[in-house]
Amino acid sequence: MAKNKFFSAFVLLTVGIFLRYFLAKFLTNRLPIFGQIIVIILIISIGAFYIIQETAKIIEETTEILSEKTKIAGGVLQSIGTAFPDMVLGIVAALTSLQMRGSNYPESINYAIIAAATTFGSNIYNIGYGIWCIFRQNLANKLNISIRLNPLFQRMGMVSPMNLHKIVPDLKEIDTSIDVLNALTVLTAITVFSMVIFGKVGPSDNPLSGDLYQLIKPVGALIFVFAISIIYFFRKTTRVANFEEDVINPNKYFRNKPETIIWISLVLAGIAILFTAQAMIFAVKTLSDISRIPVVVTGVMAGIIGCLGEMAVIHNFTVNPNGRIGDAVVGIGMDNIVTIAGASIVAMLGGVYLGGNALILIFVMTLSLNTILIWQISKLKNFVLNKK
Repeated sequence: MAKNKFFSAFVLLTVGIFLRYFLAKFLTNRLPIFGQIIVIILIISIGAFYIIQETAKIIEETTEILSEKTKIAGGVLQSIGTAFPDMVLGIVAALTSLQMRGSNYPESINYAIIAAATTFGSNIYNIGYGIWCIFRQNLANKLNISIRLNPLFQRMGMVSPMNLHKIVPDLKEIDTSIDVLNALTVLTAITVFSMVIFGKVGPSDNPLSGDLYQLIKPVGALIFVFAISIIYFFRKTTRVANFEEDVINPNKYFRNKPETIIWISLVLAGIAILFTAQAMIFAVKTLSDISRIPVVVTGVMAGIIGCLGEMAVIHNFTVNPNGRIGDAVVGIGMDNIVTIAGASIVAMLGGVYLGGNALILIFVMTLSLNTILIWQISKLKNFVLNKK
């Protein structure tokens, strides 16, 4: 019997609220450092190993069925749940930055850097994990044997060659994933160029020792329009509904549920991730304060938290083959475009700054990984073409 995932969504939301408004309250100076570390471990463990993983399962199923019902691309629907934390974490950090700008300008800039490193830095991780998943799938296809997704950890699942799959990715969907990633590459390049050309902060306004760049408000507004336009252009699904997958996995809870219930479950999963991510970012920031980790590193750590949802989705689609790897990769591209839209909102609030080294590293790595992912997807497409 299928698990009641609608009820599970409420449970996950409740636990997320518990982390955000109860456990996170203990992360204060009134608690000894040892106690704060215990709370940090609890928040990150419950968030990463329970809430993020369970909400990813709900997002997988709801987005597939909603995509069939509404004809909206599954990747766009995935990004509703999985990119939301990145946006909120960046916006929260930006609002904190604005609140502190009059009283503590250097600390305000630090929070603005966290906002930028969270939103832009998170793109590195889900693209990187997407590369790994597609690479392992391609290797399994080449060897024609099942292999571990992670050679060191069997519990992370097995990747079976597509010759054994009952459903393979749709070619149109693979093409769409490449188009979305190309659009992401262009959008990322426009963002970094605009920061370098228009956003360098003068010495009198720069509290840091090195170079400092910002995404200025007019450019942020323009990038937001570009990002939303890309999402709108690719909003329609190209995947043909295939109910043969229900034979493979007949225990889908949402298949015969009203569309309203499915939408509510997806939104609840997204909100659960939101509260969890907020609690986890408080935990990471507290860890930074305790250990004196630089703020850019803190932001990058927050970016990992923000993109765990999308990483979990492509992980599950890889080790549980049902023809949705292409859909998951579309989701990665859309997730990052939504994240850039979130960063542009942060810029319009006045809170996106990056130091020179961080600016170069984050954007060069994002563009490089994007290219590698397109390469791996192209190899996957060649295998599907030959299989047909």
